[in-house]
Amino acid sequence: MPRPNKIKLGVKHDVRAFTDDNVIQRWQAEAQNGAVKAADADNTITIYDQIGEDWWTGEGVTVKRVDAALRSIGEKPVTVVINSPGGDMMEGVSIYNRLREHKGEITVKVVGYAASAASLIAMAGDRIEIGAASFLMIHNAWVIAGGNRHEMREVADWLEPFDAAQVGVYAQRTGIDKHEIAALMDAESWISGEDAVERGFADALLPPDEIGEREASSKASNAVRAVEAKLTKSMSRSDARSLINEIKGKPGAALEATHDAGEYPMSEMASLLKTLRG
Repeated sequence: MPRPNKIKLGVKHDVRAFTDDNVIQRWQAEAQNGAVKAADADNTITIYDQIGEDWWTGEGVTVKRVDAALRSIGEKPVTVVINSPGGDMMEGVSIYNRLREHKGEITVKVVGYAASAASLIAMAGDRIEIGAASFLMIHNAWVIAGGNRHEMREVADWLEPFDAAQVGVYAQRTGIDKHEIAALMDAESWISGEDAVERGFADALLPPDEIGEREASSKASNAVRAVEAKLTKSMSRSDARSLINEIKGKPGAALEATHDAGEYPMSEMASLLKTLRG
């Protein structure tokens, strides 16, 4: 029923803009992509902002925007370039999972730093490259809370599963023991480019950093990846990396690994051990 004594106004309801509907749709698509841009030429997604939407500005990298970029690229290989301080952990986990589900190969390049939630996203790469002067930063989940001591203890317990989830992602990628990963997170660790490659957080330095003085190290990294590729035919990637890390740090581990793996002659494992020890 209409409102009584309603004032009638001479409003025209058939007014419309002369802008073509296709133009408006293109504007909306560009706005949706926001901080994440997919380049048709090289299928690159750039993450140069905080993870999660900034409440004040509306900027930031969200899984919705990454998903839009991936749909635009299709099932082709994708390069993800990261320089981000991190942000919302669950948004980072969502982006990580979305990238892992992509059917094309994912190459991650850390050109500045991938901190906090951005470091989780970096772990989604099938291949991860990092600059010699770049950094990864890993730490425990943060939260702002208030209350008495009992409530604070409850908050600490509530946070534990989130830290455990992060530990699992880093451990799976690197092959490092979960307790060691947890200790690195407790210390809020900044991991340099070369250290990231050494520890298994990255596969290689960015190509310009591998030229010249890094040539020998690059060959060793290639040898490790080649052996890892062979090992993953008979075991999981995390088990393969754990085995390689053991060979690096334990004299005689190559011979033990030969019997365990059951796939490689002693001469090949001896050659691997020599390569790894450089």
